[in-house]
Amino acid sequence: MIGTLRQYAQFFSEALGVLLGNRTRSLLTILGLIIGVAAVISIQILGKGMAGAVGGVLGTLNDQSFYVFPNTRQADFAKAAIKYRDIERTKELFPNILAALPAGSVNRLMSTGHHHARLALSSDSDVSFATVPLVYGTSLTHDDVATSAHVCVLTDNAYKRLFPEGGDPVGESLRVAERRFVIVGVQGPPTQGIVPVTFGGDVSIPYTTYEAEYLRSRPLFAARFVVRDATQISATEKDVIAYFKSTKQGRAEYQTFDRKTFSASVDGIFAALTLVVALIGAVSLVVAGIGIMNIMLVSVTERTREIGVRKAIGATSFQVLAQFFIEALLLSLVGCGVGLAIGVLVGGLVDRFALVRISGVVPPLPWLQSIGIAVGFATLVTLVFGTYPAYRAARLDPIEALRYE
Repeated sequence: MIGTLRQYAQFFSEALGVLLGNRTRSLLTILGLIIGVAAVISIQILGKGMAGAVGGVLGTLNDQSFYVFPNTRQADFAKAAIKYRDIERTKELFPNILAALPAGSVNRLMSTGHHHARLALSSDSDVSFATVPLVYGTSLTHDDVATSAHVCVLTDNAYKRLFPEGGDPVGESLRVAERRFVIVGVQGPPTQGIVPVTFGGDVSIPYTTYEAEYLRSRPLFAARFVVRDATQISATEKDVIAYFKSTKQGRAEYQTFDRKTFSASVDGIFAALTLVVALIGAVSLVVAGIGIMNIMLVSVTERTREIGVRKAIGATSFQVLAQFFIEALLLSLVGCGVGLAIGVLVGGLVDRFALVRISGVVPPLPWLQSIGIAVGFATLVTLVFGTYPAYRAARLDPIEALRYE
């Protein structure tokens, strides 16, 4: 057993010496393998980063919420406008709807003390539509909605502009033109990325107050909903669209937006991109494999007399096969190892300095998947393209090999 291990160690040492003795040829041989492995691994890492970025950008929208708005490609967009009473009616028609309210906002000049800012005012409900945590106070309550109370919740952006000195603003007055609202809560920042996304305005008031003070029965072009059962969200979306179309005698088209569907669409696009890159990597793999087989056949030809001498002094065909097979294995391992390092480096850098900055989410690197790809490629190349040259070397007749010039 020890003798066998020493023999294989000697084979590895000799194979390494042969490859180092022909550095340029060896590098050019494995270049395609490096490119293929690096491309596939980097795109796998970027896929994870993209999924994290989408999750980060949509982090304020929970899985139980969706939007409905007119399809912008229809001939008469204005005819698809939604009425407030139709939005309210959906809660009676569809039991899965927990909250239904108008979407959109109005820009108004707002002031607190000596600070003024032009901000977007929007409606909200006591049922959580978003997942942004509060840093001060509370969210809107059922009583606030039922009584059309003049209370509001500030986003982080509104808080920083209206209270630049900081401090707890709960209980303070916010003036919106001639109207006065009492601040009951302040939200934290939606994400830590450079593209913080919020679904709503800068200041939220009860949707009943919003309708009475600002809508006044005017038509809307978007509505948002919260459902009780997230697994039935697709069916509820279809029901709401069908109802809105029925109010227009079928002459309007609507579409929806929710986190799950959007994420699935992005995942599908990136899956297609991953497949394309994988095919490119497969082509590089085949080219690299052909190169390895070619260089191994050249090596067998160049070392024909050496093979004859080995066999003449007692080397078996299996030992000769093992010698050349190990050379092919080393080429594959080096190529896949370098490709793995480059792929992880490129994918990790793009993820860290681009996607993470955008979304604020740091997804874990798929180490096991990346290592599995590299090991799988190395094994496949070695078995498919390294076996034949090794077999050809093992089958050489020692007498004919010694005569070779």
